[in-house]
Amino acid sequence: MRVAIVGGGIGGLTAAIALRQHGQDVVVYEQARQIGEVGAGIGVAPNGLRIYEGLGLRDAIETVAARYGDGSVYYRAEGEHIGDMTTADSSGKYFTLGLHRADLVGALAGALPADAIRTGHRLARLEEREDDVLLEFEGGQTATADLVVGADGIHSVVRALVTEPTAPVYSGSIAYRGLVPFDRLGDWTPGVAQLWMGEGKHFLTYPVRSGELLNYVGFVPSDSHLRESWSAAGDVDSLRADFAGWDPRVTQLLEQVEETFWWGLYDREPLERWSGRRVTLLGDAAHAMLPHLGQGANQAIEDGITLAVLLGGLGDGRLEEVLAEYERLRLDRTTRVQSGARDNGRRYDSGYEDLGQRDSEIKNSGSFRLWLYDFDAEAVAREAVARLT
Repeated sequence: MRVAIVGGGIGGLTAAIALRQHGQDVVVYEQARQIGEVGAGIGVAPNGLRIYEGLGLRDAIETVAARYGDGSVYYRAEGEHIGDMTTADSSGKYFTLGLHRADLVGALAGALPADAIRTGHRLARLEEREDDVLLEFEGGQTATADLVVGADGIHSVVRALVTEPTAPVYSGSIAYRGLVPFDRLGDWTPGVAQLWMGEGKHFLTYPVRSGELLNYVGFVPSDSHLRESWSAAGDVDSLRADFAGWDPRVTQLLEQVEETFWWGLYDREPLERWSGRRVTLLGDAAHAMLPHLGQGANQAIEDGITLAVLLGGLGDGRLEEVLAEYERLRLDRTTRVQSGARDNGRRYDSGYEDLGQRDSEIKNSGSFRLWLYDFDAEAVAREAVARLT
């Protein structure tokens, strides 16, 4: 099939690689003039790493990543230990990697031929026709495809062809984020993620870029409905003030911060359907979620392999059945993850009258993490193909 993917982020590029490996003719249309990401960290969790291994990309991704595991912990704001993080699956074979987003996008783009990515293509409208889909881009370019996959984020243009428009839901929080060279951090423990929780706020750190950089994210309440921009400049002094009096490890880290960026945190209510006859959604376009489980990109990765296996296994003559099964396999899981991310944000921001209850939930969160991490999206999709053929 001729498949057009709208959006050249992590989800779109992963889907393109998977679809090509399963026999489809894929082109990615990206609105930016070049493929890339601004400086921010991202975690590839065990459920995502398993898929990248199956696509033959694990080595390339691990080369530019930093593994974190044993010693990763949760703290109260002042530094009291609460519990250990679960960062690997049950087998221990798959674990969590911290990456600079640009490094991950670079590895994914490098796995595609140059002519599979068309930059400078901002989608203006779609027309779903009997035998194909017409894509019209700003500037007058057009294209046609047998299937269009909307991987164009929380403000998806493609979504408008599939479902009624709804507004993103503001969480009430913004996030400061940035990077600090590890060699400026003194005796900071390498190879771990650490998360501190206070009233209405939390602060997360983990290593990226082979451990050369430490990624930090500070979540704070705000009445300002900032757009979901990775590149809006934040105020370093305000960031430091927001976490004044916290564990000295946090305040000393912030003394090393020279610039910071911020973005507003939004998600969407779960959709009831993702697909038309020849159009479907993937990643944030389908199930935008808050970052408090570290699963936004990983769920998009699962979406991509699921769609690729179904389409490769059932064939283009059964497209309607493929898209229905894709929704069936993905909707319940992503809805649960969306809800879980909201719940975890409440835990991290100490939204409890009894913090002992919060701490108990954190300590016992391992079973939910294993539910996330042990899931094999490719195997589930292959089982569906076997059942339907």
